Amino acid sequence: MNKGDELQNSNNKDSAAITKNNQVIKKLVMIVFGMFAFGFALVPLYDVFCDITGLNGKTSTTAAAVYNVDQIDTKRIVTVQFISRTAQGIPWQFEPMVREIKVHPGEMKLVKFYAKNESTRDIIGQAVPSVSPGLAAAYFQKIECFCFTQQPLKANEEVEMALQFYVDPELPEDISTLTLSYTLYDVTGKVES
Repeated sequence: MNKGDELQNSNNKDSAAITKNNQVIKKLVMIVFGMFAFGFALVPLYDVFCDITGLNGKTSTTAAAVYNVDQIDTKRIVTVQFISRTAQGIPWQFEPMVREIKVHPGEMKLVKFYAKNESTRDIIGQAVPSVSPGLAAAYFQKIECFCFTQQPLKANEEVEMALQFYVDPELPEDISTLTLSYTLYDVTGKVES
């Protein structure tokens, strides 16, 4: 074999190695893009999963149908606790007017929350509910809730906001206490005109 043939053979080997490396790089880039897309898809998939199963304490964002009064389970009492907090940066006072009540599953109750915009500017707030234990979220039925809509408050304005609810009689027997927690967010800049 002469020097030219050896050089040609070496170039062919280098070319084959470069082609093989390019294929590996393309596969790795596709894997990275696939992982990135999967990461973005997880958020809506997780929300759908939580809506279906009631996990993570997410409650329904729409009003529940009114129930049959004959379905009240007077043999059971469930404690419902109320907690509220404001997200960082929203200068509102926000709290339940009652911290805890006892209800019979199926019994409709009305509680109120107090909110005051303590700033010098108008702010639109949005309350996001969560129930714990998470499995109980599917049994906490809101008929009317301030969390269904945004709450615009002028500077120093205060308001009482209603929550009308019932605990579904199908609530598992081993759950005797529910905690409803609201987090209030400032959505002023996010409101569509």
